[in-house]
Amino acid sequence: MGISCVTFDLWQTLLMDTRELGLARMQVRLRGARDALTGAGEEYSEDRVREAYRECYRSCHGIRAEGRDVSFAEQIEIFIGHIDPALPARLDPGVVQSISDSYADSLFDYPPPPHEDAARVLEAIRTAGYRMGLISNTGMTPGVTFRAYMERLGLLEYFEVHTFSDEVRLAKPALEIFRGTLEAMGAAAGETVHVGDHLLNDVYGAKQAGMKTVWIETHDDRRTPVDVEPDSTVPSLGCVSDAVARLAASG
Repeated sequence: MGISCVTFDLWQTLLMDTRELGLARMQVRLRGARDALTGAGEEYSEDRVREAYRECYRSCHGIRAEGRDVSFAEQIEIFIGHIDPALPARLDPGVVQSISDSYADSLFDYPPPPHEDAARVLEAIRTAGYRMGLISNTGMTPGVTFRAYMERLGLLEYFEVHTFSDEVRLAKPALEIFRGTLEAMGAAAGETVHVGDHLLNDVYGAKQAGMKTVWIETHDDRRTPVDVEPDSTVPSLGCVSDAVARLAASG
């Protein structure tokens, strides 16, 4: 059985984030939330808002660990509710929207740069005749914002389908998020290769769906102990197009 499609992870595969960028985005979100609340006559300390942000992260992380996700609107409601449980019910929708905007748009203030080989690899895979899809756990940023950012980078055009966890309310490694992407692409699992850097979320999840996998072995903190073997292991994104070609040649 040959290869006809390739799907990609986003974070730390095509976009390379750092802890420093993540912390900077957090500060933008906290400042935006406090400014919006203060403008609405709701005064909360910086420490209170920061702790609510952390509690929101922990709550959402726990949901994603079960293979599910929340919509971005639900994530914002969780965040606001951790500031004050009574706050979501009394805030004007315009204030909530302002908090949502600063939360999402922080990606443009401190954007994760694309991997230096991202455009070259995607172009090589497209030139080789493979169709491509994107499967991403979104974390603190909504899929709609990722689409806008990827379009600015000139990378969105490579993908026929973009599956973002906040939009389908499923998180990798859930089997359903891979199956849903395959269905949207009209692709057979056995003819599709998934590329990612996370052993559990990308390799284990995709193989459970019957897909072939290429693991980018570059991030020590992502070597999650899991009983799974990728079909190919490469040291960097730049090696992915050759790895896909080898898998295609091996049948």
